Amino acid sequence: MLQFKTSKGTFTVQLFDKQAPITVENFLRYADEGFFDGTVFHRVIAGFMVQGGGLTEDLQNKRGHEPIKNEATNGLKNKRGTLSMARTNDINSATSQFFINVADNDFLDHKPGNYGYAVFGRIDSGMDVVDAIAAVKTGNRSGHQDVPVETVVIESVTRVESTE
Repeated sequence: MLQFKTSKGTFTVQLFDKQAPITVENFLRYADEGFFDGTVFHRVIAGFMVQGGGLTEDLQNKRGHEPIKNEATNGLKNKRGTLSMARTNDINSATSQFFINVADNDFLDHKPGNYGYAVFGRIDSGMDVVDAIAAVKTGNRSGHQDVPVETVVIESVTRVESTE
């Protein structure tokens, strides 16, 4: 389990290491290295998702590791409260950026004609914090759209013991 401390509060995430082993291993590597510390939720769209994990407060890209294989064929769905890897149009381009679905987004799931986005975890506690992030006022800044007007910082992402 991972704990995300943000400027809006704390939430925990249960990882699906059996269904998305490559993605979880990649994500834990970034967390263990402290890569996410000081990054921001740079793209927030109410009723859709909040995205972060790759840009600094001044919206500069942090250089990550090599891209990973997309595990969107794992059968997991982009339902409210799940975490998925962000990517470009290149199916296998995910590095550190992720998003949290704040609604059921079945159009992001793997299906014929749409490779989809790999779900690798879900919010275990603190969905109210994610909803608060999703509700922030946004605008355009430094060539990016849907950027929170008040910066939402990911202060740390650390492993914690499961409560189960």
